[in-house]
Amino acid sequence: MALVLLVAAVVLLGVAEWPRLSKRVGLKERARAKKRSHLRVVKPEADDSDEFAKAVERDLANLPTFDPRAKRD
Repeated sequence: MALVLLVAAVVLLGVAEWPRLSKRVGLKERARAKKRSHLRVVKPEADDSDEFAKAVERDLANLPTFDPRAKRD
């Protein structure tokens, strides 16, 4: 029984300290670099931001509103 508790404590400690241990080993950085190697930065065009702003304003204007003080019929 004591051995099971000791093993459980070691496993729990390992799980709790894994983020710090993986930083030291560098596992996340390698995996992250491998995942992102095929990605590229897309530069937006100047007129796209105006279109986007207009689309957002239009969508916000079309959202349904709710007034909790209004009486229901």
